[in-house]
Amino acid sequence: MTSGPDQRAVTALSLLGLLVLWMGAAALTADASVLPQPYALIAPLRAELASGELLYHLSQTLLRVAWAFTLAMALGIALGLVMGRSERVNRWLDPWLVVFLNLPALVLIVLCYLWIGLNETAAIVAVVLNKVPNVATMIREGARATSPALDALARVYRMPPATRLRHVLLPQLAPFIAGAARSGVAVIWKIVLVVEFLGRSSGIGFQIHLYFQLFDVAMVLVYALSFICVMLLVEWALLQPWERRVRRWRVV
Repeated sequence: MTSGPDQRAVTALSLLGLLVLWMGAAALTADASVLPQPYALIAPLRAELASGELLYHLSQTLLRVAWAFTLAMALGIALGLVMGRSERVNRWLDPWLVVFLNLPALVLIVLCYLWIGLNETAAIVAVVLNKVPNVATMIREGARATSPALDALARVYRMPPATRLRHVLLPQLAPFIAGAARSGVAVIWKIVLVVEFLGRSSGIGFQIHLYFQLFDVAMVLVYALSFICVMLLVEWALLQPWERRVRRWRVV
């Protein structure tokens, strides 16, 4: 297994390789209006930070991501747990799950805006509806993989349902929840950008839409890369350590 410092070195070299590839592609293009060099983004980045525009729109997108992530995880975990523990419920709800898993995100976003209106509620609902089926599917498989012996032990000791959930079921589901959380963050923030692109007046997606209309590639990259950096920080600082923690009981 790769050690922490070695893994960080590999990650740094990998990102450096991506940066070199970008610089090479920009040099071959030789047109800053098509693909600017990475260093050409420093000045517009500073200007957006100084004006406060970047931080404002970044905070709006992060707020929507946080709301959508929390609701999608809560609803998906509850639904997946019930479906995984009850075959009767699973038979009824599995067709619904298949339908929503195959329903394009764009369709749900447009329908939510048409039905609810161009507001925050519609934006959050659209993102949650897109992500809940994925979370539920992962948690359902985790619930099916729980140990029957531990369930029997909980029944023998007559554990209350809340105690059984906390001390028997959730520890077994923790790796599945961690996996759903990591994939959830990666998917949700991308859907949030689409939601903002189509119908919000703030956020990274809104700004990308604005500069897309102006054909300003540099500003599109500034806003896109700034948010990618924030999400990478969340991934490396929070989600990956948490996933390693909940999986440490597994034998490698």
